[in-house]
Amino acid sequence: MMSSGHCKDRKHFVLVHGACHGAWSWYKLKPLLESAGHNVTAVDLAASGINMRKIDDVNTMEDYTQPLLQLLARTPPNQKVILVGHSLGGLNLAQATDEYPQKVERNVFVSAFLPDTEHRPSYYDEMTPRSAWMDTRFEPSGNKTSMLFGPMFLTYKLYQRSPVKDLELAKSLVRPSSLFLEDLSRQKKFSKEGYGSVPRSYIVCTEDIAIPVDYQKWMIQNTPVKSVLTIEGADHMVMNSKPRKLFHALQKIANE
Repeated sequence: MMSSGHCKDRKHFVLVHGACHGAWSWYKLKPLLESAGHNVTAVDLAASGINMRKIDDVNTMEDYTQPLLQLLARTPPNQKVILVGHSLGGLNLAQATDEYPQKVERNVFVSAFLPDTEHRPSYYDEMTPRSAWMDTRFEPSGNKTSMLFGPMFLTYKLYQRSPVKDLELAKSLVRPSSLFLEDLSRQKKFSKEGYGSVPRSYIVCTEDIAIPVDYQKWMIQNTPVKSVLTIEGADHMVMNSKPRKLFHALQKIANE
């Protein structure tokens, strides 16, 4: 075990939340990584968390990813970050890495959509069965469809193994988001020289029913990853249900 004081390698982790969530969703993981000596930035994507924009004015995946793109643009040329994307955040990782491959040391997908360089970006998202959304609200918004997770969906599909306090926090903090399918289905594929050139790791969560294990494994088979780690007993919100295990998995990936 590593002492909490220092890690062999001080890394800069950039944490990218999933749909309807914000930087707040990493509140347990961030201090764990920091206490091990890492630099940690949790990003609020456009119209998420405390970012002031409204989802009605955010119409493309690139626009939604803007805060992450700005962070990478400001990262000094001699520094690299480890991007950690949860859920829909996997698409933000691909988008950002395609634009700034030289700034990203590794992409870590945590129960996340794992885009490839063979299909258009909407491919994996379109494959998710729509029956599973329960009381999530879908509404027309600008040139896209917005969505807001409902309390039942949060309770039974995302937070079913997380402490009830975290579920309550989410119920009060989630904001409308979008899968940006209209935009992504028109986008060109992510490039082999950009996104495809940066090593990927995947963290599988065994009790995830939002992006089920079979689906996670199917994506991993289709998109080469350097390492796969598994967290037993974790629901979709692994940063709440198994924060320490997630921390150890990220430590392991950082030291690879």
